[in-house]
Amino acid sequence: MASSVIVFGPTGQVGSVVARTAAEQGVDVWLAMRDPTKNIRGIGKDQEDSAGFRRIQADLQEPETVTQAVKMSGAKRAFIYLVHGAPDHLQGAILAMKAAGIEFVVFLSSFTILTNQPLRDIPPSELLAHVHGQVEANLHDTFGPDHYTAVRSGCFATNLLAERSGIVANDVKLYGGTFEQDNIVPSDIGKVIGNILVSGPRNGQNNIVYLYGPKIRSIHESIVTIGKVLGKDLSITTLGPKEGYDNYISHGMTPQYAEFMVKTLSTKGPDKGHGERFPRYEEGVSNVKLYTGKPATTLDDWVKENKVIFET
Repeated sequence: MASSVIVFGPTGQVGSVVARTAAEQGVDVWLAMRDPTKNIRGIGKDQEDSAGFRRIQADLQEPETVTQAVKMSGAKRAFIYLVHGAPDHLQGAILAMKAAGIEFVVFLSSFTILTNQPLRDIPPSELLAHVHGQVEANLHDTFGPDHYTAVRSGCFATNLLAERSGIVANDVKLYGGTFEQDNIVPSDIGKVIGNILVSGPRNGQNNIVYLYGPKIRSIHESIVTIGKVLGKDLSITTLGPKEGYDNYISHGMTPQYAEFMVKTLSTKGPDKGHGERFPRYEEGVSNVKLYTGKPATTLDDWVKENKVIFET
């Protein structure tokens, strides 16, 4: 069991839970942030002072700051996340962590990586799988297979917040409604990662741990479920590919990513290998309970807990 850990990105919806979960196990938690003055969700000032949290400045795209943060913390274990657009796929930060004394890393990765495909061979056209796969490959090359764990999470339930304004207005305009996702909640991911960060993977899982929500639904079915929990019979209009693309662009997506999303959401979901769209699904669902002691949170319960988000 670790005595201290460093969490990069503790202000995020997953990273904040990673930090809290690690602290609950009695270890010192260093909060590595680009801006150390930012608020951290779920961690009040009093709790931060009393629970062994310590803030430190670091940026995963600036390896020298990573070196300084790790050396100052003395931590031997680290949590990292994907930085979109990082040209070296975090290789510099990973090398800096290793040289500064980190012995074990947990990385929030993605189930989109094709099974049994060499990580370096994932083409850039497979956007999400490629960027996550290159970080995993860098971890493997630097730390070896026994000193990192890639937590390959399914689709976040919070992705559905993209339709929040339509849900509030009872006028949802939806592209890709047939696409299926598992709707895992970020807090479940954070709790699992926090436990792995402190105590390591279980049951011989080593460097890959899959995580999924407890029920696969289409996006359309997921929106209907949200409406039912809220007591609404939601009006849902289906958009075509051109309308979907324009909608993504209007929300700030790059053309490359918008094209990727239109292609990806045009079916139930791409094959990840051997006819699977959710590799090792049953194992991924059970892993939530394995590491947290509680079953994976359902979409219905997540909406009940977060009703206020959909009411204003």
